[in-house]
Amino acid sequence: MHTGSFTSRFRLQEPTGWSLAVPGTPDGGTSGSLPVALFLHGTNSDHRMVFDDLGAEQVLAQHMAHGGTPFAIAAVDGGETWWHRRASGTDTPSMVVEEFLPLLAGQGLDAGRVAVFGLSMGGFGALLLASQHRLPGLRAVAAMSPAVWSLYDAGRSDNFDSAADFAANDIFALRAELETLPKRIDCGTSDNLLFSVKDYVKDLPGEHSGGFQDGGHDSNYWRSILPDVLSFLGRNLA
Repeated sequence: MHTGSFTSRFRLQEPTGWSLAVPGTPDGGTSGSLPVALFLHGTNSDHRMVFDDLGAEQVLAQHMAHGGTPFAIAAVDGGETWWHRRASGTDTPSMVVEEFLPLLAGQGLDAGRVAVFGLSMGGFGALLLASQHRLPGLRAVAAMSPAVWSLYDAGRSDNFDSAADFAANDIFALRAELETLPKRIDCGTSDNLLFSVKDYVKDLPGEHSGGFQDGGHDSNYWRSILPDVLSFLGRNLA
């Protein structure tokens, strides 16, 4: 595990924390130039969530112990921006692409062979980032309980600044952009977002995996599906 922070010009000079889990070798080194899966967190959370709450580094170790492809997991702070450019001037997608990916390359990772995954707000962000083709070398996208809606609601001012902002980041309208990309989408059957997620998946072109399993919009559900999500990412990062 590695952690650090940097001052992001795309987050109005906000200190931006990050965490990184890198599989090691018995001699204490790393397994060459590894691909990396980028994790985008949900609301009221930060870069530590995928490790502190979901134990992703332990799941990754189990994945490798069963012969899975080694890869790193990297997470970064995005605040409450909903992972798209906002009227405030914050631009978290550009932060990820222009600041965080070069930082990971400086850590010896293969920043040209990446996957992106996230949950809730971060699930939306992962699908948006993939749909907008912002990540060079993107191999796969996975969204756990993504917070997605097909229609603009002025009551969701925390999500979008305006109807025009919603239209510019409408992942329903961008579904065709994911046709050839390996993708996995999961949602719990007791999640309030279930109807919207099913609506999104219904007309998603191309093959996709994942499904609707028992569980709600909480860490217990996300922990239950994380092994399968990491296996999916590993196969596509191989």
